[in-house]
Amino acid sequence: MTQYSDVAAPVVDAPAPARDSKKAATGRLIGLDLARGLAVFGMYAAHVGPDPDQGGVTGFLMELAHGRSAALFALLAGFAVVLITGRRTPKTGRAGRQAVVKVVIRAMILLALGTALTMSGTPVDVILAFYGLYFLLVLPVYRLSAGPLAAIAVGTALVLPQVLYVVQQAIGDSGVRSPGEPDGIVSLLFTGTYPALTWIPFVIAGMAVARLDLAATAVRTRLALTGAALMITGYGGSWLALHLFPGVVHAIGASTSAGNGASVWWSDTAGYPSGDTPAWLWAASPHSETTLSILGNTGVAITVVTACLAATNAFPRLQSLARPVIAVGSMSMTAYVGHLVAIRFLGIEELPGLPLHVLLCFIAAAMVFATVWSRFQQRGPLEWLMAKATGLARHIR
Repeated sequence: MTQYSDVAAPVVDAPAPARDSKKAATGRLIGLDLARGLAVFGMYAAHVGPDPDQGGVTGFLMELAHGRSAALFALLAGFAVVLITGRRTPKTGRAGRQAVVKVVIRAMILLALGTALTMSGTPVDVILAFYGLYFLLVLPVYRLSAGPLAAIAVGTALVLPQVLYVVQQAIGDSGVRSPGEPDGIVSLLFTGTYPALTWIPFVIAGMAVARLDLAATAVRTRLALTGAALMITGYGGSWLALHLFPGVVHAIGASTSAGNGASVWWSDTAGYPSGDTPAWLWAASPHSETTLSILGNTGVAITVVTACLAATNAFPRLQSLARPVIAVGSMSMTAYVGHLVAIRFLGIEELPGLPLHVLLCFIAAAMVFATVWSRFQQRGPLEWLMAKATGLARHIR
């Protein structure tokens, strides 16, 4: 998760008129922090918000946050890797080696912290250990340009979900890990809530997007169209499959506690993948770990990032209005870990399903803390510690 000092230098894309260059660079950076802040609040909604099963507008909004906010986090992890290792031109030589070590140190800290939080007994499925593994797995491709990265993202999205299904059948696991189970390598790769095998495409897609000239209106327009096309392909493809092949709905419905698989083209409310039927491979619900779900969720994540980048560049006043959200995004790791600590401290055990005012209090507390802290410090508390730790990479020759 990036901070201002980590990304400020490589964010600049191409030469621009002097009076516009500062605005463009700052807008792009702030746009990423805005997207990151929204991802944090989406995670809050998934963890301490009302249960989506309650229906209505609130239930619909809560369901939108489930899985898709985590996918946005994963896409932004790809941005982080590229921004650390060199955005438009990957670093080489000593600078390249130091950048790689920075990524490795960051990954190891996230793996350790995520595992510790999981073992603490929190009712939340902690993403940090998975996040750390993603950093390590994508390092071999960090020097590639946008085109090859996009091709790899598409290829992995098409192939790996089927591989995951076969692997899960072989190891006899449904793919849903119980909260509190330590994040062993099998869980991180295959059976956890965010298995690397099917979440790596998000990270590589983020790397591909980060390589682009995001200052260019034409590029942002193409990204917006790409995001829309992916959403239509993923969610629309699943919807068509469920309607064209009624047997799929029956097979999925029979394997869910609700007995109704009709909503799995976009929602987790129908349940989670069951190992007893390959029909789940036609689902696109956020945690179904299928090709269609990856396509749809990637489309959502790209759309959100593109909208945030465009809005903060086009409407300077938005930067002031959204400053509390942007502040949270600039210290997203602190905000994420902070809400886990708060859940543990408050003794919250049944998630989701809390009243809406609890979620609003969590969001307000995060914004107040981040806004006040950012007035005195450039980085959040955990981001500062991360910077100190990754600073050890300067000793690499």
